[in-house]
Amino acid sequence: MTSGNRPETAADLNIGSLVPTEQVNPATFGIDLLPTLEVLHLLNEQDTQVPVAVGRAIDAIATVTDEVIRAFEGGHRLFYVGAGTSGRLGVLDASECPPTFSVPSDLVQGIMAGGPSALTRAVENAEDDGPAGCQAIKDFGVQSGDVVVGLSASGGAAFVIEAMNAARQAGCFTGAITCHPTGLLAQVVDCAIVVDVGPEALTGSTRLKAGTAQKLVLNMITTAAMIGWGKTYRNLMVDVNPTNAKLRDRAIRLVSALGRCEAGPAARFLEAADGQVKPAVVMALTGLSAAEACQKLASHGGRLRATLDEADCQASSQ
Repeated sequence: MTSGNRPETAADLNIGSLVPTEQVNPATFGIDLLPTLEVLHLLNEQDTQVPVAVGRAIDAIATVTDEVIRAFEGGHRLFYVGAGTSGRLGVLDASECPPTFSVPSDLVQGIMAGGPSALTRAVENAEDDGPAGCQAIKDFGVQSGDVVVGLSASGGAAFVIEAMNAARQAGCFTGAITCHPTGLLAQVVDCAIVVDVGPEALTGSTRLKAGTAQKLVLNMITTAAMIGWGKTYRNLMVDVNPTNAKLRDRAIRLVSALGRCEAGPAARFLEAADGQVKPAVVMALTGLSAAEACQKLASHGGRLRATLDEADCQASSQ
């Protein structure tokens, strides 16, 4: 301390908190004195640390993702549980899966502390309500075989922790995405994804690096799980649900490119296949009807690559 007993360094304010995201960041301690451009450069510099931290957690991310693939293949579901920013990110990722991969809306679900209203406004103390977390697992019908992933930057949200305890008791595989390696959440799940991003640019504001880290991990889990489940062909979203003009145009281009036909026939194949890209591609390449193409895909678990490989083998043997 110096004149007036005002803190002059970050160390003066770090009073022993064990939660990394609650520590004062020395790199941004004087951020309020900087012009806007320098503030933005500093925030950007802090954000560059996030992908590196996520990279250190890849093994744990893979473990959780493989469990998600097994769950999907067995007819089970994935649930995210979180409060505040963490919960909103879980709901966001879940809501993107149906249009991106044409999966049922209940395949990936987000459970938010405080309920749906907490998506747009803060619900005070919702994250501290442990019994509500336990009840939410029951209310959402979570069952044995499902995968439940808890999100809490600090690893201390009682709502999330008790939800994880309830999920384990229900026979679920449980995972966590947290920034606190020794937090309670990491200790009560089967596999904890710990992304230690260090202190936030604004002390305790976990919507920053911690939130970015959680979003990156969520992206990785669902994207890799859908790839592993056969929802893509190469890096193409062949299970896209063409619900708007942009997606319809993309679907036609996919059928045209993979089915080796012009846009006009591609659109007709797509219409005959009720907007589904994969059977439309099979129809274009094999001359099968929509029903026959769907049946052929079903025999290969919906995987377009395996279906096309079989078609190629049959064509070469004729």
